Amino acid sequence: MEPLTSFFAVSVVLLGIGIYGLTTKRNALRILFSIELIYNAANLNIIAFARLRDPPIVTGQVLVLFTIALAAMEASVGLAIIMLVSRLNVDIDLRKLNRLKG
Repeated sequence: MEPLTSFFAVSVVLLGIGIYGLTTKRNALRILFSIELIYNAANLNIIAFARLRDPPIVTGQVLVLFTIALAAMEASVGLAIIMLVSRLNVDIDLRKLNRLKG
């Protein structure tokens, strides 16, 4: 069995890149990709903890499948909103958007 430290190291790197992208980028697509990286870091941790048990449990893998489905739905809705905004504006800079206010 692989050591858990390698799983956690990759997860920390993915989480760090995702948080960096959320805090510094202004482009909506890059922010969406950063959120996906954070989801993948969480999924990797869930799989690592599920493999930690002596008989590996399937519950962690099922939970990861649900979070992957949730991330796919979030990405499709986010991309639809970004496509709508890109039709209205040339730039998809989130700080400059004010047309979607209700």
